[in-house]
Amino acid sequence: MKNDTLKDIGGLLSSAESVLIFPHILMDGDTLGSAVALSRALRAAGKAAHIVLEDKIPAYLKFLDDGSCTYDLSVLNRPDICIAVDCADTGRFVRRKEKFFEGRTTISVDHHKTSEAFADINFMDKAAAATGEIIYDLLGIMKIAPDKLAGEALYAAIITDTGNFQYSNTNARSHLITVDLYSLGIDHDYVSMMLYQNTRIEKFRISGKILNNIKLIAGGEAVMAYVTREMLKEAGALMEDTEGVSEMLRNISGVELSIFAKEAGRNETKFSMRSKKWVDAAELSAKYRGGGHARAAGCTIGAPVFEAMKMMENDVEEYFAGRGAEQ
Repeated sequence: MKNDTLKDIGGLLSSAESVLIFPHILMDGDTLGSAVALSRALRAAGKAAHIVLEDKIPAYLKFLDDGSCTYDLSVLNRPDICIAVDCADTGRFVRRKEKFFEGRTTISVDHHKTSEAFADINFMDKAAAATGEIIYDLLGIMKIAPDKLAGEALYAAIITDTGNFQYSNTNARSHLITVDLYSLGIDHDYVSMMLYQNTRIEKFRISGKILNNIKLIAGGEAVMAYVTREMLKEAGALMEDTEGVSEMLRNISGVELSIFAKEAGRNETKFSMRSKKWVDAAELSAKYRGGGHARAAGCTIGAPVFEAMKMMENDVEEYFAGRGAEQ
């Protein structure tokens, strides 16, 4: 894909009067934090800016919403700019896709290596640990200093996508940007508490059910688990309560790859994958038109959950058999 520059994007946003911001579905801290920080900065510069959503904000991220989030697609008619943040493709905002292309100019800002050039202007930096880092740089180019709340949104974006600086995508820039965010007076303790010490009891109940059915595959180097809608019902839990299961499974000693299957519908199963050192999760996901990062990726298979899991298990076994000798 042709990579445009942040300077190009900064110039377009600076001259725009109305902007709609599109985070991806199944929101995480990076996409929502990036969107909120950008929205606050644009509003501070006197622009009409809104974040348009199509699904609920997970409970643990609701503290980030500063009132700029909306489900009203008519909030701005024919906006000057529609910008997608942290979206590798239009499938990440499919029910808002038509509205996105109403923008006089469309922009995509992302850090996934599988990102597609679906907008008029596209910027992808796979070296960035989080899209929040890119938004931080963009605000610098636009000479807009983020306020305390925008700084906290960027902090949330960075720490969630780096796993509190534990994941392999963490780099020196992640820490340097965080140091600057501290200078804004952010309440890092509050952000961490809301993200990690604000867990619904239902999350523990559904986690117990999931962990009771884990399966080691590929000679014990991969682990697979699943959640069904019936399991959620029994635990009184929501699908958002399964957030973090993939990372938890990856922590198992001797496991290189974790696979977590979520029953999204009768014939739809969503997978999230996490790896430690050598498995390219994005490569595994690509067979089913998924994508993401080498160490964190996902895809959707149009099949019932247990059938889809068997398909994925066969793919993983084949992958390990073919690649294990190379490591």
